[in-house]
Amino acid sequence: MSYAIEFSNSPLQVAIHRLDNWLGKHTLPYWAENGFMPNGSAIEGFLANGQADVSANKRIRVQARQMFCCAYASKQGWLKDAMHKVNQLDNFVQQHAQIDDSGMFSHILDNQDKVADPSVDLYDCAFFLLAYAWRYAVFNDLHALFKANQLIDSIEAKLKGSSAGWLEGSYEYPWRRQNPHMHLFEAFLALYQATRDAKWLGYAGEIFGLFENVFYDHEHGVLREFFTHDWQLSKTKGDIVEPGHMMEWVWLLLEYHRYTNKPVSHYCLTLYRQALALGLSTTNGNQRLLFDQVDLKSGQSAQTKRCWPMTEWIKASLAMARTQPNPEPYLDDARIAIENLLTHFVNPQHPALYVDQLNSDNQVINASAPASTLYHLLMAHAEAIQYL
Repeated sequence: MSYAIEFSNSPLQVAIHRLDNWLGKHTLPYWAENGFMPNGSAIEGFLANGQADVSANKRIRVQARQMFCCAYASKQGWLKDAMHKVNQLDNFVQQHAQIDDSGMFSHILDNQDKVADPSVDLYDCAFFLLAYAWRYAVFNDLHALFKANQLIDSIEAKLKGSSAGWLEGSYEYPWRRQNPHMHLFEAFLALYQATRDAKWLGYAGEIFGLFENVFYDHEHGVLREFFTHDWQLSKTKGDIVEPGHMMEWVWLLLEYHRYTNKPVSHYCLTLYRQALALGLSTTNGNQRLLFDQVDLKSGQSAQTKRCWPMTEWIKASLAMARTQPNPEPYLDDARIAIENLLTHFVNPQHPALYVDQLNSDNQVINASAPASTLYHLLMAHAEAIQYL
């Protein structure tokens, strides 16, 4: 499948054209050629010099994210052998990380593809469900749909929490987090969109209830991240908020509204405004980037800025523009976010790649390109193309 887009000369459409050109003609081809090992597995990322990082351990969630990336690239007409790459990834994780017949996988492999951490991780599970949704939607892969049903049955049987939600994994962890539940929410919505099977919307509804009753702080209008095992706010990490996650929830809530008509506008307006009020860095005028973290109690930010929160700002701003009576401020934000992403997070030495993190002065402090970030970039691209 290939497509053609007609662009006008509006600043936002020019920015989207730049993003589309960079990802479709440069970034994705570089990944397709250099981002996979001979055995079909995805690398963990690229080093600052543009070389594949073959010495790193392999997080199993990266294999799932790259399944999604291949499916998305196939949908856009960017990757001709996408199904072959997906099958190689699938065979790799089954051979090296599969745990019995549960549909679950070990958390981490070493650089020799031996199991380094046999734990089952909820975050990993969420991304396999997302990958299966896209495999079914793009390739009509019935086996992926079978694996999605197998995996959710195992999640329910093995990871169901005693007081709403699911456990972090098969291991002891000092906190419970909203983050893996957010990605389950995303996966359930994708599975519902692909299948129209109401059970997936039911699972999404469970997490929406958690959002309303636990994750969302109604007093301060922010998203909380860390909790005790009975979903009370953590005393040690409870004041940490992440603007990127707040933007991510704006987009997710508006997706949920599309399928349920559930009123979410009040949450989205507040989260969006608070993410910018707390987390937006305006160094040197137009250099507008989102901080990684902010301490709600002290108001101090981490000062560092990663690539992926910018992609979530793009998604949130365009989704808000689609649903709010006055779209113009959000469309302008989308332009700003895209332009700043392309200004600050493209690797100047290897322009097909992105860099991971900047410091307070917007200087690169981590020039590696994690594989996990490609998923964020492609999701932002999807929202931008949908806007056009």
